[in-house]
Amino acid sequence: MGRSHHEEVERKYDVDPTRVFPDLAETPGVRSVGPPEELELEAVYFDTPGLDLARHGVTLRRRTGGADAGWHLKLPVGRDTRTERREPLGDEGTVPSTLLRAVRALARGRALGPIATVTTARREYPLRDAAGSVLALVSDDLVHGQRPGGSDAELVWREWEVELGDGSVTLLDAVEGRLLAAGAAPAAATSKLARVVGARPSATYALASTNATSTITVEQLLRGQLARHRDRLLLQDAGVRDERPEAIHRLRIAARRLRSALTTFRPLLDTSVTDPVREELRWLGEVLGQARDAQVLRGHLREVLASEPEELVVGDVERRLDDELGALYESGRQAANAALDSDRYLELLETMDKLVAAPPLVSAGDRKARKQVPSLLARDVELLRRAVLAIEAATGPTARDVAFHEARKKTKRLRYAAEGAVPALGMGARSLAASTKGLQETLGTHQDSVVARRRLREYGMQAFLDGENPFTMGRLHALEQQRAEQAEAAFAHRWARFREKQLHQWVG
Repeated sequence: MGRSHHEEVERKYDVDPTRVFPDLAETPGVRSVGPPEELELEAVYFDTPGLDLARHGVTLRRRTGGADAGWHLKLPVGRDTRTERREPLGDEGTVPSTLLRAVRALARGRALGPIATVTTARREYPLRDAAGSVLALVSDDLVHGQRPGGSDAELVWREWEVELGDGSVTLLDAVEGRLLAAGAAPAAATSKLARVVGARPSATYALASTNATSTITVEQLLRGQLARHRDRLLLQDAGVRDERPEAIHRLRIAARRLRSALTTFRPLLDTSVTDPVREELRWLGEVLGQARDAQVLRGHLREVLASEPEELVVGDVERRLDDELGALYESGRQAANAALDSDRYLELLETMDKLVAAPPLVSAGDRKARKQVPSLLARDVELLRRAVLAIEAATGPTARDVAFHEARKKTKRLRYAAEGAVPALGMGARSLAASTKGLQETLGTHQDSVVARRRLREYGMQAFLDGENPFTMGRLHALEQQRAEQAEAAFAHRWARFREKQLHQWVG
């Protein structure tokens, strides 16, 4: 098997060894079930001594047997979905360098070695549609698992597994119904590895529910927020290294949310510990910003240019925009990867782990969050109100653009704080977050137009100096100015509604 990368959607089920595998030919959407393929598979799983990969739901294995023999790295995406990256078999005990780099944020220099061996006798049934396409593969597995050294007793169990091919989630649900009716039950363990190594302490302290409860303490709420966004940061790290298009944006958001949580809870924290972390998170966000901003701007300007009448597009504008913004994106992507490979970044991750385990609260940590958090939100609402007043007081276009940008940052911080407060405050926090999201989107459009105008002016001047006609660059600049004015008007409308609905409720 060669190198590959894809998303895997599957579900697993525990089943008694005596159960008869059901006939799935009558499943809605399935035209036929092919004869089973008999496979003998052996997988050796690798992890750090502290199981750092497994604690984040990540598995790394070297599997022999079957068409997909090789190294497999699986990263969780959603309930049934994982991203799987594959590399050829290579040396038995040497993890491919590409996969080592992909898990660098989790392993952080700790050695990866065998932690379990799993052998599977598999009968694999293809479910086909009328055209013969494989909608899903359903496996009947007899599994043997053991940890290295043979000191633990070998585990033996049977499981059924459904992996989507060309089928939909509707098919997945239909097959599940048939399997459950035949005596299966949703798997108690998330993977074969999890069954072998047993229950391990989770890397996350995220709250079990997002519903409001009066028992959540300030420490539990903060710890849950930090853990959730730390985990998202770690998982998006691998996506950036794998050059997935949205990974830089999602990693940047995770860093922003971590910084925002430390800022909102700042009055209760030992700032000598947390302020340096906030600055490191700021650094990470700024490093990631160049590539993301170029990516967004290039996509937006392509759309605007495509909608322009042909007679208004003078010169090779699209090529210049693609060349300039493509180069900006590439340099930003390289800077992002260099940051992720730096010792500075690994030190930040180690520090975040410590904060998640024990947030340095100097007061109110054991107080009920529903009593303490409203005052923190009120503080953020007041900061936003002052930022809006600064817009109204600003004179000149440059000062107004800066003021709008500051308001955007305060709005984003308030939205993140309100979303994080939902487990403590329920509907009140949800309402605040929803109202703030609309403000943030409008202010984001305004800031995007500011960045676009700056770039278009630069590229238009360069086109002129190169002897080209800069007319279209100027027109695009004017359209961006119009977009900014529309965003300002929309913001004024939304702020009036926010002031009426939220402002007095939170700050009086």
